[in-house]
Amino acid sequence: QVQLVESGGGLVQAGDSLRLSCAASGGTVSSYNMGWFRQAPGKEREFVGAIRWRPGYSYYADFLKGRFTISRDNAKNTVYLQMNSLKPEDTAVYYCAATTNYEVAGAQYYNYWGQGIQVTVSS
Repeated sequence: QVQLVESGGGLVQAGDSLRLSCAASGGTVSSYNMGWFRQAPGKEREFVGAIRWRPGYSYYADFLKGRFTISRDNAKNTVYLQMNSLKPEDTAVYYCAATTNYEVAGAQYYNYWGQGIQVTVSS
């Protein structure tokens, strides 16, 4: 069973950048499609993006408009979410998830989840 642990969250100002990490154990990120989701207070969990295990194609939610990038370091067994030009509306708990399913854009397709990490963007 895969365990996922997010790190790198915190409080930043609008316009800043932040990189979240998702370290995996009990499995290799290169064997899973890896996704990032977020959940703001009072809102449903929403898809941010995902990267496939092979050959590493990535997908993003349309509302991001190219601000976020997902990458994977197989040697470190870690997936990253680089977030640029952060906005107050990006404030949420961010979750890393892993799936063996082909579909990646919905939370229902994921088998394993991290505990989540808070990102707060002040205006």
